[in-house]
Amino acid sequence: MSDMTEDTSTRFTTFITPSLKRFDLAITATNRFYGKKLITDLQSGKTAIIGPDDLEEEGYLEYTFKLTEEEAMELSQFLYLVVGTVNFTD
Repeated sequence: MSDMTEDTSTRFTTFITPSLKRFDLAITATNRFYGKKLITDLQSGKTAIIGPDDLEEEGYLEYTFKLTEEEAMELSQFLYLVVGTVNFTD
């Protein structure tokens, strides 16, 4: 069990892809999760812990956020810009 409080940074972003899919995201940076980011789709309420390795995993975004292959590709192009590299803190 764990119960911790931490100061975090959250970036709110909205964008529309070339296929006209709108994304409203909250991207939270924290010292937990080995430097990965908490990505929350504000429209669906779905949240995932995502780093560059997760973006390389085939079908991960489609499954996690219930997207089509095209929508997931467009989302991953954006997320590559914001997730950065993973930093191990432990």
